[in-house]
Amino acid sequence: MTEQGGRRGGGDRGLGAELAVRLGRAAAVSLVAGTIGGAAVLAGEAFLARNRPYAQPELGLALRATIGRAGAPPLRLVLLGDSSALGVGVARLGDTVGGQLANLLAEGPAGRRVHLSSVGVSGSRSTDLATQVARALLGPRPDVAVVLIGANDATALRSPAEAGAYLGSAVRRLREAQVEVVVGTCPDLGAARAIAPPLRQLVGWSGRRIARAQTAAALDAGGTVVDLGTETGPVFRADAGTLCHDGFHPSADGYRIWAHALLPAVAAAANVASRH
Repeated sequence: MTEQGGRRGGGDRGLGAELAVRLGRAAAVSLVAGTIGGAAVLAGEAFLARNRPYAQPELGLALRATIGRAGAPPLRLVLLGDSSALGVGVARLGDTVGGQLANLLAEGPAGRRVHLSSVGVSGSRSTDLATQVARALLGPRPDVAVVLIGANDATALRSPAEAGAYLGSAVRRLREAQVEVVVGTCPDLGAARAIAPPLRQLVGWSGRRIARAQTAAALDAGGTVVDLGTETGPVFRADAGTLCHDGFHPSADGYRIWAHALLPAVAAAANVASRH
């Protein structure tokens, strides 16, 4: 009986081990299947996101303007970066983030006469900033540069360290030219309704990583940072009207929210520049 009992116990242990192996294999197959299925979903969503119609730069939108009363203290303000530095998604200069910033500075306590320009290029990534810095420094030196970059780095899942390094290099070159620099970090891409979940969450996560790397690099290079994702993301998530018709680029209301978030840092940079 003892021997039979021993055999039964050994058989139970054998069955248990076999069951564990089977369960492990089933879990592995499920994990692989889930991973493949998830990858297929993300690939499909990425294809749809890439091929949907997006707002394009308005060819008639002036990239240079002077805003403010004659005789007011002058301020040369230049924007660098991607489509947000151009105002893609709106048709009027006054609705762009640069136009709204210029109006706020002109109407503010200092009453600036703002000479506004942009060297931003739609679709730009951080690797493109070197060319834009060279363009920004042609002619009269800007007093303040606002850099809006990172969304295209995030959607392409680029390395945050690499994106931060290119941004830091651009900020450093501008600072060496005695230009005050304000960086608006990668916005909250988790609010972009043009991208379906779960890809939206993945891109949002990528954007947050880019923003953290941008913050460290810009501060190290002597710039000032405004965390657009943290400061304005909740509003963009709550209000679809902050995005234009394509569900990705900001609307006039979205750019207004960004302009107000950037304003304190830009006004402080303008005050510093006036003492140069």
